[in-house]
Amino acid sequence: MKFFIDTANLADIREAQDMGILDGVTTNPSLMAKEGITGKDNVMRHYKQICDIVEGDVSAEVIGTTFDEMVREGEELAELDDNIVVKIPMTRDGVKALKYFSEKGIRTNCTLIFSAGQALLAAKAGASYVSPFVGRLDDISTDGVELIEQIVTIYRNYGYTTEVLAASIRHPMHVIQCAEIGADVMTGPLSVMLALLNHPLTDIGLAKFLADHKKASSM
Repeated sequence: MKFFIDTANLADIREAQDMGILDGVTTNPSLMAKEGITGKDNVMRHYKQICDIVEGDVSAEVIGTTFDEMVREGEELAELDDNIVVKIPMTRDGVKALKYFSEKGIRTNCTLIFSAGQALLAAKAGASYVSPFVGRLDDISTDGVELIEQIVTIYRNYGYTTEVLAASIRHPMHVIQCAEIGADVMTGPLSVMLALLNHPLTDIGLAKFLADHKKASSM
């Protein structure tokens, strides 16, 4: 399973990269705004800074809602760096844009996926990734992990090469559950990745090792 970090925070991206676990980055306009990155030129520079830190794919989202707007923005984003993956919303014009970019050899990530039918359309249009939102489905009392499993099954049935990118990951069990059912990628905040480190028995065991070492050294 690939680990992507879902943020525009450069310090968090560097920390995940330094840990040796980072395979890529996903961002969106909300995450950019959270970091105070506004204005087209600033956003484009920030994407380039992210690409300079990581070696893997960096999803950069278009803002336009029409086919022409998505194509224009997507082509500009793709020119920034070879690692850029153009992030496209699941709409009618978005599906048309996915097909356009696929034929041009530009990689895409179809975002805001909330059903297996949407994921099927995205794959048929040539999306490189689809991003089903696990946590947001859980928020409305729907099983987000079950959707990931449905999409993985459908893609395997028909040999689609589109990768399933489990998005809106909220906690460590989301990561484990998505890994168990074969999601290709998970994307979440640094806090979720760090939470995977934690186990009380690890803490107890390390404390005992250190105490025993100290005791033996004082003899």
